[in-house]
Amino acid sequence: MGQAIIAAIPADPRLALAGAIERAGHEAVGRPIGAPFPPSLTICSNHGPLAIASDVLVDFTAPAALEATLDAACDGRAAIVIGTTGLEPRHHAMIDRAARSIAVLQAANTSLGVTLLARLVEDAARALGPEWDIEISELHHRYKVDSPSGTALALGAAAARGRNVELTEVSDRGRDGVQPPRQPGHIGFASLRGGTAAGDHVVLFAGDGERIELRHLAENREIFARGALKAAAWLARKPAGRYTMDDVLGLKTR
Repeated sequence: MGQAIIAAIPADPRLALAGAIERAGHEAVGRPIGAPFPPSLTICSNHGPLAIASDVLVDFTAPAALEATLDAACDGRAAIVIGTTGLEPRHHAMIDRAARSIAVLQAANTSLGVTLLARLVEDAARALGPEWDIEISELHHRYKVDSPSGTALALGAAAARGRNVELTEVSDRGRDGVQPPRQPGHIGFASLRGGTAAGDHVVLFAGDGERIELRHLAENREIFARGALKAAAWLARKPAGRYTMDDVLGLKTR
C-alpha cells in the first residue's frame, strides 16, 4: 500500500510527498524513493522529522507500529489517515487520545466504493429488518493475516447500526461441524484466502423466497491509494477530532 500511495501522488496537484518510512533495519531504509521524486528524498525510519515536515501522515502499517506513528503525529501536529486494520481495543483508545489534539481519519477501507457500500448496507438492514438474514463474505490474497477483514467488520457494523444493535452481540464467525440453527437477527461472516485477490466483499440479505446481494470487487490496490490520498487532502488543516470516509464524501451522519 505504501508503494501504491507513493505512485498515485503525482497525479494529484494538491499533494506533495514529504517522505516515506519503513521499520528500522529494513533494507529499503536510506534508499531513494525513486522517480519522479528527487534522489535526495530517501526512505527513513524516524517518524519525528517527517511528521514535522508533513501536513498529513498516511499510515498503512501494522497494529504494532501504530503507537509510534500516532505519537509522532501528535508531537509534529500533523493530521493522520489510518488505514491499518486488525486493531484491538487498546489501539482504538490510542486513536481516541490522539484525536483530542490532531485530526484523525480512520477507515477500515479507503475505497470510495466501499464507503458508499457501507451506507447502502446500513440502509438495507434498516429497511428490511431482522426477518432477513445477513451474511458477509470476503476474499483476500493468501498473505492477509487478519480475518474477518477490517472491511467485512465495518460492513457488519453498518448492518448492525441499521438494526440499532451492537455487532459484538449478534456476530457469528467460524462455523464448523454440527451447529444449532441460525439465530434470528445474527450477522454471519465467512473469510476466504487465496491467490492475489485485492479484496472482494459481498453482503447477502436472505429473506423467505428472495435474496439481495450488495458487493464490491477491488481489482487492484490503486483504489485504496486514491481514496487515502483524497482523504489526506480533505483532512489537511481540519480541527482536532475523529473523521471518517463518510465525511470525505459528504455523506450525512445518521
